[in-house]
Amino acid sequence: MSSASPESVLTEAHMESVIRDYFNACNEADHDRIASYFVPEGVHYFPPGMYEGPFVGADTIARKWCQAVATFGSVWTIDSMITDAATGRAVIEWSHFKTFQDTLLRGDEWYRFDPETGLIAEIRAYYAAPQPPEGGRLELGGFDYEARGIATEPPFERARS
Repeated sequence: MSSASPESVLTEAHMESVIRDYFNACNEADHDRIASYFVPEGVHYFPPGMYEGPFVGADTIARKWCQAVATFGSVWTIDSMITDAATGRAVIEWSHFKTFQDTLLRGDEWYRFDPETGLIAEIRAYYAAPQPPEGGRLELGGFDYEARGIATEPPFERARS
């Protein structure tokens, strides 16, 4: 899948199909198919400390997921999905079974699609995890929140009682 046809770019059906086909390609460890669902410079963000940081580039994303299948016996499911063709965004809940380690991870991902090609430009993965007792910032590694206009500081200070 090198690009979407003009009539299908950024329809909800197209976006859902791309995400489901991408997951199927990941489960089949099909490098070329995985890469084909991304713009060449696509990025997959993760929480800090995971997977040596963001996967940058369609080839890197494909290679890393093929390695996960070989190393961990990874199998992924899509548990729910919402698409918004007007904004070119989608969100899914997923499960990641690392069958060689008897491990289950759950989380969600936000997808941003390229409006010209209908391919995935960005995935931001969030994992179900407890808040660390020491506090701190729980953000995606390498993601520029400020440049996206996302709050990096509280909009006002609260007085302690």
